[in-house]
Amino acid sequence: MKIQEIREIIKLVDQSSIDEFSYEFDGVKVKMKKNASNPSQPAVQSKVVEAPAQTPAPSAPKQVESVESAPTEQPVQTETAEAGNASNEDLHKILSPMVGTFYQSPSPEEEAYVAVGTKVSADQVVCIVEAMKLFNEIEAEVDGEIAEILVKDGQLVEYGQPLFLVKAN
Repeated sequence: MKIQEIREIIKLVDQSSIDEFSYEFDGVKVKMKKNASNPSQPAVQSKVVEAPAQTPAPSAPKQVESVESAPTEQPVQTETAEAGNASNEDLHKILSPMVGTFYQSPSPEEEAYVAVGTKVSADQVVCIVEAMKLFNEIEAEVDGEIAEILVKDGQLVEYGQPLFLVKAN
């Protein structure tokens, strides 16, 4: 299951009147429950559990990813594009699927996944968002070219916050 699919499910559950949702397919379990304790700030809590591979290595533990996000309507803070860039309406926004810390590279010693002007494919990893000690790879979602990076390395990002602007092909 791709992160984009999980994002879509979170949005649908948040916008619906259902309080709980669970889904299981091919060893992957997704369970989401709305936080009913504070109705003024609805929150969707989701948990993704992936079964271990058919022939796991002796040291390969079961992967568990837990994501908590608060998909509330909040103003989004973005930097304005420079005068030479195309208008933001023509650009695809890559949004953060969760609250966490944005990282441009897999480790401090390595180069950033992408820079302004980098050509990307839809399934290419463009950054990592760390949430609760789990590093979640974020994909470009579209084929195109990175037009602008809207956040700084190590910056805290919110659910739904734009991370990149991509000039789609």
